[in-house]
Amino acid sequence: MKKPNSPQEQAAPKRCHVLDLDDFSEGEIQSVLSDASAMSEILDRDIKKAPTLRGKSIATMFMEPSTRTRSSFEQAAKMLSADVISIGVSGSSSEKGESTYNTALTLQAMGIDLIVVRHPLSGTPNFLAKYLNASIINAGDGSHAHPTQALLDLYTINSKFGRIRDLRVVIVGDILYSRVARSNLWGLTKMGAQVVLCGPRTLIPDDFVANQHCLDNHPFKTVTVEHSIDRAIEGADVVMALRLQLERQSAGHLPSLKEYSQMYCVTSERLLVANPDALVMHPGPLNEGVEIDPEVAHGTKSVIEDQVTNGLAIRMALLYRLIAPTESGVSVSF
Repeated sequence: MKKPNSPQEQAAPKRCHVLDLDDFSEGEIQSVLSDASAMSEILDRDIKKAPTLRGKSIATMFMEPSTRTRSSFEQAAKMLSADVISIGVSGSSSEKGESTYNTALTLQAMGIDLIVVRHPLSGTPNFLAKYLNASIINAGDGSHAHPTQALLDLYTINSKFGRIRDLRVVIVGDILYSRVARSNLWGLTKMGAQVVLCGPRTLIPDDFVANQHCLDNHPFKTVTVEHSIDRAIEGADVVMALRLQLERQSAGHLPSLKEYSQMYCVTSERLLVANPDALVMHPGPLNEGVEIDPEVAHGTKSVIEDQVTNGLAIRMALLYRLIAPTESGVSVSF
């Protein structure tokens, strides 16, 4: 099996945390995608297990509900033979008023090597990374970031097209409250994609693109906004639908779900103007009939199930890169 990481990369300082993609270079992102490709070989084995992280302990601390991300991280850790502890709001000391920081300190005192954190308050993983010795992976914090989702999206696109650069990627829906959209903006622009944001004016944040065309060094200077979904999808290589983050929204963003669906639901008819081999993506959970038509979600253009599978490979790659034992500075083989 191909061993992740090149000798040149091994000489670089080892990353301790994954908080967002703003501090990832294009080269590091490409390296993570390469590592994930190697990890995907484990998924094809009859016995889906490698001893790479034997003796390491990982905690998943999810203070918000999650199906895909939480189970994906836990499965990824177990496939690499790590020990896993799962902490949630229900049944934990947070129900008794304990802070997230003190819960994390308790886990660290138990010898946990890495904590995967999901939290409703933006910045929580960054705070923990500043004050704890354990490695931290951000599994979604408020409306701020979801870097592993963005990496698995990049991996999915790259696996299908063999590249990301110059592809037209359209992100449709609730951009304002989407941590997935924010991390994908960092990842897609660093990898050279042409990103189009599409949604109601009330759900497109001004700070994403304000004055960007006046600043040559603006990180999102290649991002455009289009409020018409039909114009946005025209010529698209990738269409990523986002669900409405109703749990984060205040009143007044939309007249009704019905009107939103009529104007922004990704349907087969709307995809006719996209490129013939266009991909349809969705980070989940899906609200079929609102942001995406069931026929599209389960159709031939959909790679939504591939995203779930690829999430395992990406998260295995990240766990490996952060806490795998090393011998003389060279990561051990699996």
